[in-house]
Amino acid sequence: MLVPLMRQVAEQYPDLELTMLSRKQYEPLFSDMPSNVRFFGADLRGRHQRILGLHRLMQDLDYHKYDAVADMHNVMRTQYIRTRMFLAGKRCAHVFKARVQKWLLVRHNYHHKQPLLPMLERYRAVFTELGYHTVPQVVTRPAIERAHIGIAPFAAHRGKIYPIDRMKKVVQALGKQMAAQGEKVLLFGAGSKEEMILREWEKRYEGVESLAGKHTMDEEIGIISRLRLMLTMDSANMHLASLAGTRVLSIWGATHPYAGFLGYGQSETDCIQRDLPCRPCSIYGNRFCQYRDYRCLHIEPEEIIERVQTALQECV
Repeated sequence: MLVPLMRQVAEQYPDLELTMLSRKQYEPLFSDMPSNVRFFGADLRGRHQRILGLHRLMQDLDYHKYDAVADMHNVMRTQYIRTRMFLAGKRCAHVFKARVQKWLLVRHNYHHKQPLLPMLERYRAVFTELGYHTVPQVVTRPAIERAHIGIAPFAAHRGKIYPIDRMKKVVQALGKQMAAQGEKVLLFGAGSKEEMILREWEKRYEGVESLAGKHTMDEEIGIISRLRLMLTMDSANMHLASLAGTRVLSIWGATHPYAGFLGYGQSETDCIQRDLPCRPCSIYGNRFCQYRDYRCLHIEPEEIIERVQTALQECV
């Protein structure tokens, strides 16, 4: 979610040198940044683990050469780095995560639920505090030839995953429709369990192809950028599609766009969700359903299929 803002800052301040410090696995997200952005990958499972590791990390970074630090995570690791930088006389700013507001948002007896500030705007405020004012940019979808639709049916937590038995019906129906048009449904996933499920769907349903485990993140973003449409959960794939400039229909269960995590440039009108008094019950989807049935995800497959078909007509 930080990627588009990093690009804006780099382009609007071409003389500013920025270093993005994050886990090594996220480097592909920053591969086509302006030349004044570099990526530094941290090994949080090995060399840079725990406090001693963070000390090594700061040495590896050669932190004395920096003028400021923008803490966009505000967790114990980044707080340690930020404090060390502050004690070294560097300017520091950190993201305000609105933890109290988020706590209220998931309280069932709180009746004044309002949309929270999007995370991208919270990130923008950090740069503003450091003196780097950016102008929000209107998201435009590249006018390129597009084909196929993508479906990413998984997410990190149970409360964000549309039931697999229902998603199978969606995939089967859309695969048949796309095949009749000479196109495909491309399935996205990661991990051995997801790959196994998606390979099974590829074998069983017409017009369906699984890409799980076959491509790097860079390659997947390239493929997504040429899709007509992407159907996702509230997941990383929603944000990858946002970066790729592809329209997304997203399915929401325990979580809610009100928390500020909707994909960059995506519209809340493209969110498929049920209006229930118990929603949202979780900011990240990792809380067990109090009713044991995840009724927030009881959305008929036909409704999702119809929404996809309508969106495809609008994308023509």
